[in-house]
Amino acid sequence: MNLRLIFGIHRATHRIGLYIRKHAPDVNQAEAHILCHLIEHGDSTIAQLHRAFAHQRSTLTSVLDRLAARKLVTRESSPADRRSFVVSLTARGRACATRIHRMLEQLEAEALRGAGIKTIETVERVIEKIERAGE
Repeated sequence: MNLRLIFGIHRATHRIGLYIRKHAPDVNQAEAHILCHLIEHGDSTIAQLHRAFAHQRSTLTSVLDRLAARKLVTRESSPADRRSFVVSLTARGRACATRIHRMLEQLEAEALRGAGIKTIETVERVIEKIERAGE
């Protein structure tokens, strides 16, 4: 049986990365997704970011190190649990994240143009199933 979705998902993910590189060459795909997550969800713990993206811990740490070095995010001890760190956007990071988020909104809008709500919901369910199956 031929793979029906995996290669297409891989190509689409790669194309998103190329789109980010073309329109926001100052950040890579992983950094862009972290910034957009923080715009949509606000301050997040390292554990929340790990759950959102399933990066290896060392990969996530490297991404956050780069973002912090460029003063786009801060990491501070959580007031609720001093063993946890909370990642927050700086003012500079918020501006960068807003720009990238708008750019990705445009990409997604173009991809979904003409698709009905049922089609979009079906795609969302398939993506969720692939994520769960890959755990």
